[in-house]
Amino acid sequence: MNDDTSKQSASVGNRRRFLIGSALGGALPLIAREAAAAPAIGASAAPPSSAVVPLTLRINGASRQVAVDPRTTLLDTLREHLDLTGAKKGCDHGQCGACTVLVDGRRELSCLTLAVSLAGREVTTIEGVGGPDGALHPMQQAFIEHDAFQCGYCTPGQIMSAIGCVREGQAGNPEAIRESMSGNLCRCAAYPNIVAAIVQAAPRMET
Repeated sequence: MNDDTSKQSASVGNRRRFLIGSALGGALPLIAREAAAAPAIGASAAPPSSAVVPLTLRINGASRQVAVDPRTTLLDTLREHLDLTGAKKGCDHGQCGACTVLVDGRRELSCLTLAVSLAGREVTTIEGVGGPDGALHPMQQAFIEHDAFQCGYCTPGQIMSAIGCVREGQAGNPEAIRESMSGNLCRCAAYPNIVAAIVQAAPRMET
């Protein structure tokens, strides 16, 4: 290899090293900034903070004070803040009816309802349907007499929905009852007994 060829090779090598060094020099500060901003491996990003708000709710005829995140559902407020665990968390997507309560006398899925939206409204849970002396509500009694539950997990929601069904005027016949109660699922398939219980309880609720 002659001297000219050696000089050209050296020049090319020098240019390559210069370009690579320049590229790395510009990229390293960016990489360092991204590494500093990224969370450590295994660490989860902290959720955005949200202020806790004081809230007064009318639950089963009494005023109850709670302080909750404004994103808290009525179901979680009842269960985790007010120790009212009758409403059950089933699907948590509004598809099973286990969390049904009454709001101003009408059925609501508490897992889809924000607690902060209920200020000034009357919420009734399964704990509040009986008489002041502990007497069972006619619907509760009818569920017992017709054996309208087995495992019992869905029963509070079924009873609350059944009371709503009657109050909303949708219990005129078994077909109407089945349609009205179709949003409440029972894994034990006690549906015929549930319909029979509502048929029995409806006139008792009207007296």
